[in-house]
Amino acid sequence: MQLKPASSCTWDALALGEVMVRLDPGEGRVHTTRSFQVWEGGGEYNVVRGLRRCFGLRSAVVTAYPENPVGRLAEDLILQGGVDTSLIRWVPYDGIGRAARVGLNFTERGFGCRGAVGCSDRGHTAVSQLKPGDIDWEAIFARGVRWFHCGGIFAALGEKTPEVAIEAMTAAKKHGTIVSYDLNFRPSLWKAYGGTKRAQEVNREIARHVDVMIGNEEDFTLALGFTVKGLNEKRSGLDPAHFKAMIAEATAAYPNFQVVATTLREVHSATCNDWGAVLWHGGQFHQAIQRDRLEILDRVGGGDSFASGVAYGFLAGLGPQAAVDYGAAHGALAMSTPGDTSMASKAEVEALVKGGSARVQR
Repeated sequence: MQLKPASSCTWDALALGEVMVRLDPGEGRVHTTRSFQVWEGGGEYNVVRGLRRCFGLRSAVVTAYPENPVGRLAEDLILQGGVDTSLIRWVPYDGIGRAARVGLNFTERGFGCRGAVGCSDRGHTAVSQLKPGDIDWEAIFARGVRWFHCGGIFAALGEKTPEVAIEAMTAAKKHGTIVSYDLNFRPSLWKAYGGTKRAQEVNREIARHVDVMIGNEEDFTLALGFTVKGLNEKRSGLDPAHFKAMIAEATAAYPNFQVVATTLREVHSATCNDWGAVLWHGGQFHQAIQRDRLEILDRVGGGDSFASGVAYGFLAGLGPQAAVDYGAAHGALAMSTPGDTSMASKAEVEALVKGGSARVQR
C-alpha cells in the first residue's frame, strides 16, 4: 500500500461514526442493576482510539452530538482517550431530545453459559441524521490524513449515512488516503432499513471504495453475501482454509481490496473463546498465532482493537505479517479489560506478539 508520509499529514488516522455513552452494570445485569459504570464506545471510534492510546498515533473522530451535558460527557470521555475532538459537529438541543440526542448502549459482559448482551437506545441520535454536504470532507482531507476508517454500524444508522460514508471515502481517495472499513454487521440496526437484503446492497456499494476490508465470519456472510464453507449455524468450526477460500472470492469480486482481514472466533462460553486471525495482502495469506481457550473479561471491542492493530502494522511500515500479529494480540488484550476501548500499551502488545506470558510483573 502507498501510505502518505506522516510529515505531510495532520492526522495519522481519522474515523467516521457514532460514539455512544456505554452504561455497564459490571458483573450484574442491565435489568436488575442499581448502578452503571460509564464508558464511551463505537465501532469506528474504537479503532482510532486504540491507535492513539495504545500505539501513540495522532487520531481524530468525525461524529455529531447535541449541545447538552450528555453530549459534553461523551466529548470528555473521548478527550480522556486522547482523540482529537475538533471535528465533532454540534447541533442545537431542543430540551428533550426529540430532534437529536446522544446514543446510549447498555451492555452486559456475560459470564460462562450467559452470553454478553447489548441493548442500544440510539434512535434519533445526532450522528444518525448526518447527510451529504454536512461535513466539509474536502477541507478535512486537504489537511492530510494517512488512514480513514468507517464501518457497517455507521452505515446502518440512518437513511443517508451510507451516502455520507461514500462521500467521505471519495474525498479520502482523492487525497491519497487509505480507506478501511469494518463490516460490523448488527441485525438490530438493519431491522428498520430492509434487513439483511438492504445491508448487502449498502455494503456491496461501499465495498467498491474500500482498500482494507475487515470483518468476521458473520460479517462476510450476512453483510456481503459471501459463503464460508463448513460454517455451521452456531458459528463454530472456524477452519482458516475455508476463510482463505472466501477471501479469494471476495478479492476477485472487488479488485480494489488491497487487504482483507478477518478474525476467527469460536465461542465455548462467554468467558472462553478460541481467537485467531487471517490477513490477505498482495496475493499472500498471513495468519496470527491461534489462541485457544482465551479467557475473556469483556468481549466488546475485541474486533475493533484487532482492526486498530492491523492499521498500526501498516502505518508503522511493519508489513502484513506484523499487522495481523499486532491486530490479534491487541484484540486479545482488549478483551481482558472492561469497556469497549483498549487499555493495553504498545509494549504489552509487542510482548504478546513475541509470545509473552501472563506471569506477574514486579
